[in-house]
Amino acid sequence: MTDAFLSQSQEDSSDPFCSDLPCRPNPRMGKILVTGASGYIGGRLVPELLSRGYQVRAMVRRASPEYQARWPLAEIVVADALDEKTEALGKALAGIHTAYYLLHSLYLGPEQFEAADIKAAENFRKVAQEQQIRRIIYLGGLGDIQSSLSSHLRSRIEVAEELKRSQISVTILRAGIIIGSGSASYEIIQHLVRRLSIILVPSWAKNRCQPIAIRDVIKYLVGMLEVPETEGKNFDIGGKDILTYEAMLKKLSGILNKKVFFIPFPVSGTRGFAYLSSLFTPVPASITQCLMDSLKNEVVCQEDNVKRYVPFEPMSYKEAIVRALTREDQDRVYTRWSDAYPPAHELALKLHELSIGPAFGVRYFLATKKNSQSIFKSICNVGGKEGWFNHNWLWRTRGMIDRILGGVGSSRGRRSYTKLIINDVIDFWRIEDLQDGERLLLRSEMKLPGKAWLEFTIEDKGDERKLALTAFYDTQSLWGKIYWYACLPFHHIIFKNLLFDIEKRS
Repeated sequence: MTDAFLSQSQEDSSDPFCSDLPCRPNPRMGKILVTGASGYIGGRLVPELLSRGYQVRAMVRRASPEYQARWPLAEIVVADALDEKTEALGKALAGIHTAYYLLHSLYLGPEQFEAADIKAAENFRKVAQEQQIRRIIYLGGLGDIQSSLSSHLRSRIEVAEELKRSQISVTILRAGIIIGSGSASYEIIQHLVRRLSIILVPSWAKNRCQPIAIRDVIKYLVGMLEVPETEGKNFDIGGKDILTYEAMLKKLSGILNKKVFFIPFPVSGTRGFAYLSSLFTPVPASITQCLMDSLKNEVVCQEDNVKRYVPFEPMSYKEAIVRALTREDQDRVYTRWSDAYPPAHELALKLHELSIGPAFGVRYFLATKKNSQSIFKSICNVGGKEGWFNHNWLWRTRGMIDRILGGVGSSRGRRSYTKLIINDVIDFWRIEDLQDGERLLLRSEMKLPGKAWLEFTIEDKGDERKLALTAFYDTQSLWGKIYWYACLPFHHIIFKNLLFDIEKRS
């Protein structure tokens, strides 16, 4: 287990959200299942439950050393609610008292997520009933069911109805925009304000919403578990303020002390706005479009009954924004929307799983007298705001091309600027393997006619260290081979200079 793993797991539990909750923990109720544990909300709920003494089973789609290192007191189980074979899901739900249902397929994009959401909920309901679990706590979306809802909000309601088709007691929380460091909505808002001096305001930006801090969402989720009277009930949850989307942007520009001109715009379609917005934010168009479709609806709490059962004062929008900005400045972003995007990244083919090895590869190396830890620390600083040390314009251009084609692009950056763990994102790469002081393996998540990896290794050669960078590429198609050979000249320039800069900065 690396120091990076340990520091992350320690930080996750060092700042509990629920220390001031009026309800008391009841660990003796039995084992608690958190689905979507590798996602943005699930990843914050697991350590909160552990800190309150609960037996927690965290459900993920693929085993990874990262999860056990982050939550050493939790039981990690691998299952996928979309899998037609439900044996793994049955094992995940066996012996469970309460299950948190935090699954959604939003990242599949507007064309696919609705059907996937319903299928996952149907599979989960059937198996949960077979295993005779007592409760399900579901986090859905706000929206007036009497109005014409977006596909995103409609899907959230349909999932709730599907889960309620069993004899299991289902508690439903409905939230609107969630504001917190690492949330997709927060990063969209923040990057639009930071990067644009003129923001066009369509008519739907005048609609009202009730944003809620991630901290308060976790409090309500825990409160539902600890207050038995909430069983089988539905609750709307929101923050202290009701604002228009335009007002949210203006408040943030004021907090950042940035001059932004807001100009009314007659076109009201969300698809074009979502695509253009995605070019200026880390969040891809597929997610941005689903979120912006929901902006056509007012998402305001229709009732505040939740305060009778879990009474506390939620944060204001400004407080939530300032806390998120502070967490970024302190480099304490524990989970991020990119943890679960692109869809099924956990199931992607790994380098060691290639049956005959990659079709192509190129290796560069240099010798250095510097120690391994110093060199490895320098390697782990690549990407994000720091960039790739040299020829950053080439990296950014490649990322912009990928974003235009609907890919992840390079603007995703990094969750942390000082720490890395397996499955973290670095621009358009994801960490596949991390061995402290020895190896960093990155897997490309760009749109490519093949599969690509970038490996950094350090070998001890007595008085010297051998620092190596290897690019692997696997493809069987003609276009894939053309792409590889077209990139080779750029590889030679970029990778050799990157090694020199890593050694120089170490």
